[in-house]
Amino acid sequence: MRTNQLVEEIKKKQSFLCIGLDVDLNKIPKHLLEEEDPIFAFNKAIIDATHHLCVAYKPNTAFYEAYGLKGWQALEKTINYLNENYPEIYTIADAKRGDIGNTSTMYAKAFFEDLGFDSVTVAPYMGKDSVEPFLAFEDKHTILLALTSNQGAFDFQTKQVEGKELYKSVLKTSKTWTNSDNLMYVVGATKAEFLADIRTIIPDSFLLVPGVGAQGGNLQDVCKYGMNDSVGLLINSSRGIIYASQNEDFAAAAASKASELQVEMKEELNRHF
Repeated sequence: MRTNQLVEEIKKKQSFLCIGLDVDLNKIPKHLLEEEDPIFAFNKAIIDATHHLCVAYKPNTAFYEAYGLKGWQALEKTINYLNENYPEIYTIADAKRGDIGNTSTMYAKAFFEDLGFDSVTVAPYMGKDSVEPFLAFEDKHTILLALTSNQGAFDFQTKQVEGKELYKSVLKTSKTWTNSDNLMYVVGATKAEFLADIRTIIPDSFLLVPGVGAQGGNLQDVCKYGMNDSVGLLINSSRGIIYASQNEDFAAAAASKASELQVEMKEELNRHF
């Protein structure tokens, strides 16, 4: 999916919500455990109930890999269901990959060609030859970890290296890589105060912003400092939406929580445009 198509969908739905599909069998409604594929049954119900309120879904692959072959098959069924039934939805494989060139090429093929995701999250630590293989895929996006929402982000990402915070070096250097127009960036909602500086470096790029909701990030602050002329934000919420209820009404409860965020996002869009 091209960026302009994503922007069109944001304007159409008045939403820049991304829903994280991080499925833990210990947290889903108990009646679903009787299904042949409880992970996919859960995802399908959440997707059918919320697709009109969001513009993206983001399965974190760890929550599927943890269940072995059955988990990976559930991920495959989920992305196929999205691509076949809701092709207007932007899809993110939250895999946080990053390795030497040949290996990165294979990771990219796995997520872009085999599974058919629109984008994948990638770690920048090994540099351009580990990221450029992802960037080589036309109409696909590589979402680079820049400034994450976890407490451990301060261990390295904000440290001064030659007089500059490391995450700022990552942002500036990444712009020099081949096909850097295909880059998006992860910036945690709990780091909203950093967004103004980040926008001076990458004013036009889309930002994937986790941490709103269960992690305590503030939507209004993120929009104030992070929104650009083409919106430029995908705000992710996972647990706060998909685990709104553990009863048989779980899908409706998820839709209710997603709707609350969508209303807030509509207000922010009206305020900025």
